[in-house]
Amino acid sequence: MVGSMFLPLARRSSCKTAMTKIATERVSQFLRGRSVRTNRREVLIGNFHATEQINDLTRPPNCKGHGRIHHFRRETSPGWPRNSLPIDPAARALSIEPADLLEVQVFQIACCNWRCWYCYVPVSLLGADSSHATWLSAANLIDLYLQEPLRPKVIDLSGGQPDLVPEWILWMMQELLARGMQNEVYLWSDDNLSTDFFWRFLSQEDREFIASYQNYGKVCCFKGFTAESFAFNTLAAPELFQRQFELMHRYVDFGIDLYGYVTFTTPSRNGIDDDMERFVDSLQGIHPNLPLRVVPLEIRDFTPMAERVNQSHREALQNQKAVAVAWQAALERRFTAPERMSNIVDVPIGKRSSSIP
Repeated sequence: MVGSMFLPLARRSSCKTAMTKIATERVSQFLRGRSVRTNRREVLIGNFHATEQINDLTRPPNCKGHGRIHHFRRETSPGWPRNSLPIDPAARALSIEPADLLEVQVFQIACCNWRCWYCYVPVSLLGADSSHATWLSAANLIDLYLQEPLRPKVIDLSGGQPDLVPEWILWMMQELLARGMQNEVYLWSDDNLSTDFFWRFLSQEDREFIASYQNYGKVCCFKGFTAESFAFNTLAAPELFQRQFELMHRYVDFGIDLYGYVTFTTPSRNGIDDDMERFVDSLQGIHPNLPLRVVPLEIRDFTPMAERVNQSHREALQNQKAVAVAWQAALERRFTAPERMSNIVDVPIGKRSSSIP
């Protein structure tokens, strides 16, 4: 069943018009059903052993294969915007000095409803395949985390797409609170802005608990800066590009400490400057300061990409550099130098934000 739903992803043509788009709602519901046991509060968590992803890890997997240590680096390639996520939000929450390198403990949910060609995660860890994953509760994960002799103070709930099971974030918060660890650990989670499951499957009380949890930050990734680049990157229908802004708006209004990523890989360099103006306009339509909380992610080669990448993807990797230049130019036109240099945590966009000094 899973294979048939994603068959076009394994055999896609280089001709964009021949691509079959993912039925996002149907696939999302299906994968959610295979990835959570709500009655037992268990989530299907990927195991890195015997997968391609292990080749890209700088350290062997930990937590009995269900976790890995990731290094977030502020410095990027020359000319590319620096990446302050989640370095600065974590440092502020934990009252530590922000550095240029942050180690985090990563757990990955074993499902994703889109198939970004540049994803660093192999397909075996994206399709809710129980042969490469284990049913674990939040208590199980924290037990595994506490058994590690050297534990980062940041836990990243990643994937895949964690918000196919928004309960996972809630359960992790509740477990940390029950153990008195809510001030010792900063919780960070990723979201590809593909579903409204946060509102559909959580109660109002649950959502308010998440929004009020102090040591938590959420990063939402815009998978492109135009409908064309979005569809090219994800194989989702291009009209879902606009839905990303709608979902981001709902999160901002709800008061979660929110940040953004954006990927700039695109099959075309035509009209980049005008397209970027429209993209930044859309971000500012959510909140005038939101672009200052969004970090462009540079896409680089990872082992799982090898079988997916064709000539159009290679060109997209080169094109992203020109898009990044347009992004920085757009921000320079709209924000002063002090505003652009502000700590990302101090950029006000919601109820929990402080003011730019």
